[in-house]
Amino acid sequence: MIVLGVILLVIGLVAGISILWTIGVVLVVIGIALWILGAVGHAVGGRRHYW
Repeated sequence: MIVLGVILLVIGLVAGISILWTIGVVLVVIGIALWILGAVGHAVGGRRHYW
């Protein structure tokens, strides 16, 4: 999710499409939040680890 967010950020920035940039930021933030929750041991979506 983080990688997809970064790709959308770059495409949105290069192409000048603001909606792609916004979606990229949201995906990066959600991906980092899920990664942190999984790293501290909380079950995320019924899974012990989030990949």
